[in-house]
Amino acid sequence: MLKTAAILATSFIATIPAGVINPVSAADRPNILFIMSDDHTAQAVGAFATLLKTLDPTPTIDTLASEGICFDNAFCTNAICTPSRACVITGQYDHINGVFDLGGRIAADKQTLPIQMKKAGYQTAIVGKWHLKTEPSFDYYKVLPGQGKYFNTEFRIQGDQPWPKNVVTHQGMHSSDAITDSTLEWFRKHRDPEQPFFLCHQFKAPHDYFESAPRYDTYLADVDIPEPATLWEMPDTWGSIATRGHNDELVPHIGTSIGRRNPRRSYAADLPGRFPKEFKWDHKDPNLSDYDIKRLAYQAYLKKYLRCVKGVDDNLKRLFDYLKTEGLYDNTVIIYTGDQGFWLGERDYQDKRWAYDQSERMPFIVRYPRTISPGIRSDAIVENVDYPALMLDFAGADIPASVQGRSFRSICETGKEPDGWKQATYYRYWMHMAHHDNPGEMAIRTKTHKLIYFYGCNYKGADQTPPAWELYDLVKDPQELNNVYDDSAYRDVGTRLKAQFAQLRKDIGDDGSHYPQCEEIVQEFWDYDEANRQRAVELSHEFLARREASLAKRKK
Repeated sequence: MLKTAAILATSFIATIPAGVINPVSAADRPNILFIMSDDHTAQAVGAFATLLKTLDPTPTIDTLASEGICFDNAFCTNAICTPSRACVITGQYDHINGVFDLGGRIAADKQTLPIQMKKAGYQTAIVGKWHLKTEPSFDYYKVLPGQGKYFNTEFRIQGDQPWPKNVVTHQGMHSSDAITDSTLEWFRKHRDPEQPFFLCHQFKAPHDYFESAPRYDTYLADVDIPEPATLWEMPDTWGSIATRGHNDELVPHIGTSIGRRNPRRSYAADLPGRFPKEFKWDHKDPNLSDYDIKRLAYQAYLKKYLRCVKGVDDNLKRLFDYLKTEGLYDNTVIIYTGDQGFWLGERDYQDKRWAYDQSERMPFIVRYPRTISPGIRSDAIVENVDYPALMLDFAGADIPASVQGRSFRSICETGKEPDGWKQATYYRYWMHMAHHDNPGEMAIRTKTHKLIYFYGCNYKGADQTPPAWELYDLVKDPQELNNVYDDSAYRDVGTRLKAQFAQLRKDIGDDGSHYPQCEEIVQEFWDYDEANRQRAVELSHEFLARREASLAKRKK
C-alpha cells in the first residue's frame, strides 16, 4: 500500500518543470554548508525573535541573516527530530519516505541528498547529529549515536569495523565544541580543495534537557527572562475539545507543561529531578503556589535553553572565522536552520510536536553574496521537503523525480515568488500521545489561515482522544488564540480550506494506505457532524478515566 502512495506522489511531482535545475560550470560551483541545530526555534533567533530579541542570544546568526535572506514562513512537515531530518535527506514527506516517528530510518540507497551531491562532483561530509540509524551515505561522516551526549561526546566514524562499531570520544568536551572541532578537523585534514564541498554541520544543542558548557553558567544569571502572556493565562476562545477536553476536563493531560498543570510531566518536576544540585525546589511543596513554581521553572528552563543557544552561536563564529581566513566564506552557500520549532513557555507548553506555529515554524536563513542580496526577507511558504531541492539546484545537480520538494533558489535570489509557487503547507504529527501528550493531528497552513484536524488516535486507530477541528485567522490572530471553526462568519473559509486540505493530501500521496485503521478514524470524524461531536464528548470522558487510572497506578 505504501508503494501505491509513493507512485501517486511521484506521478504528481513529475510535473515539476525541468527548468528547476540550473546547472553551472564546475569552476563556478559554490560550496554548500548546511547547518542545523536541534530544537532551535525561530523565537530564539534574534533575526526572528520578538519577546527575546533584547537578550541578543544569536549575534553570529543574526549577522548571517543580515547578509542574506530570511524566510518568515519556513515550516517543517512534522515537528519531531527524526522525521524532519528524513525529509531533508530525501525531499519526501514522511508517508513516502517511511519515517513517521523516532524509530524511523533511511536506507543508504534512499539518502537522496548526499547521493545526488556526489554524482554532481561534490565532496560530501556530515558532522554532528544524524539520528537516522543507518550508515550515512556521505564520503565522510562523524556522527552522534542516536541523540548523542552533551558531554564526553561520542561519534560514530568510518574505520576497520562495520557500522556502527567504530566510535571515538571527545573526553570532557561539550558536544557543540566537539562537533565544531570535528568539522574544523575535516576542513584541515580531509577536504579536497579541487572539489566543491557539501557539508552538513549539525548540532545536538539546544535539545532538551539543556546542558551547556560550564563557561556559560553565569550567562543570563542575573537577567529576568521575559515571559509570554500565555504562560499564565489562555483565553477561552483558544483550542477545542481535542486540546482542552469536555468542559476543560483534559487541560491537565494534553500537552506537557512548564508548571504543575500536567501531573505526569512538567519542567517543574523534571528540572529538580534531573539537576538536583542546580534546582532545589520541591514542586509538591504546598507552601509554593502554582505561580511560584511555574515562574521558577520557566526562568530555569529558558536560561538553560539560551545557554545552549549561546554555545551554538559562539561555535558558529569559530567556524565562520575559519571560512573567512581560508577564503571560503563568500563562495559558500551557507544555510542555517533548526530541525523544527520549539515551545518556549507559550501556552504553558514544552517540547515541540504541535501544528501551532511555535513548533511548526523553522528558522531559515541563506547567505550567498554572489547571487543573494543582503537583508532580504521573504514570506514565501517553504517546507523542509524543499530544502534538498534548493541545495541540489545551487550545486547544479540533478533533482530526481522522487523528490517531492521544489527548489526556491529564485526566491532566494530575487525575493519574489515564481508563478505557481505553493500557497499552503502540509503538516502531520503521527506519534499520538507519546512522550509529551500530543494527540495525532494534521494541518494545512496558508499565509492567512491555519486549519488543524485533531483526529486523535494511534497507528492502529486506538487510544482515542476527542477529535476536533480548529481554524485560526492568522491575519487577525497571528498567535492562534481564537478558534473560529464554529464561527458562522468563517463558514465559507472553513469549507474551502477543508476541501483544499483533502486535495493536498491526495496530491502529496497521504492516502491513508500506510495505516488504514488510523485512516478510518480520520475519515469518520472528517465532516464533524453532530453525532461526531457527541462521540467526541464520550471520548473525552473515556480518555480521562484511562489517564486518571494510569496516574493512580503510578502512585502505588
